[in-house]
Amino acid sequence: MAFATVEGLRIGYEVIGEGRPWVITPGGRFSKESSGVRELATELARRGNRVLIWDRPNTGESDVCFSGSSESAMQADVLAGLLRHLDMAPAVIIGGSGGARVSLLTAARHHDVAAALAMWWISGGIYGQMTLGVHYCGGSLAAAWKSGGMEAVVALPEWAEVLERNSGNRQRFLDMDPKEFIAILEQWMVTYCPCEGALISGLPDVDARQLRIPALVLRSGASDANHTLETSEKLADLLPNSRLVDPPWGENEWNERSASRPGAKGEGLFARWPLLAPMLDEWAREAFS
Repeated sequence: MAFATVEGLRIGYEVIGEGRPWVITPGGRFSKESSGVRELATELARRGNRVLIWDRPNTGESDVCFSGSSESAMQADVLAGLLRHLDMAPAVIIGGSGGARVSLLTAARHHDVAAALAMWWISGGIYGQMTLGVHYCGGSLAAAWKSGGMEAVVALPEWAEVLERNSGNRQRFLDMDPKEFIAILEQWMVTYCPCEGALISGLPDVDARQLRIPALVLRSGASDANHTLETSEKLADLLPNSRLVDPPWGENEWNERSASRPGAKGEGLFARWPLLAPMLDEWAREAFS
């Protein structure tokens, strides 16, 4: 267990192995301790890589933070700062679902920290984007409107892990003015609204076209309403130096992993991620050869 202060926030992280720097970002608001994340890092480290796993603000043992144009953009800025702090820039930046979004935003907003980019389970589609806005912001926003204010927010199950693993987070919530908190979450929700010219929330398509680094995009399953096949294919078309490949699992991966998700901490959610290690390592070695 290690901590760094980035953008005034206490960020939990761990570095595994030696060699080319990589960073893995999980999806949702799941932490680096979710089953499969550390295992993927270990498999990449076995192949001669130095791999960072970390807890984004609002996840795991890191501080909560409610600032910036969107939650993902705020997390991307923190990741860039963490990579610089650890002298791991530029790194191969990889992640799935929400972690794919943070990875892409990090590379687009901070070109100096990104050597290459790999993404899977890329969120998109009208249903997927609108669902995410409600999922990430709706519950807390509604709770803050209640007479209990921020006390009602900290009582929500969705924040239980960050309160349990970081004792200072409860007071950080309570110190916020409910009206300001509501305004921030409403602003964050707007970035999930599907709009013309932005395939990925918070990133205009024109910015994606400026990314010249090697990129690997894993095709999403046709059965996944939140991470659509069309989104992954369109993103691969946008990125100038990308490769679109099939993942080492079937098109029903979303349904299968959702069914195998027994706990709130993501047990089973990312269990297949270690299967990606050979593909990712081979792609990176080819890209930098």
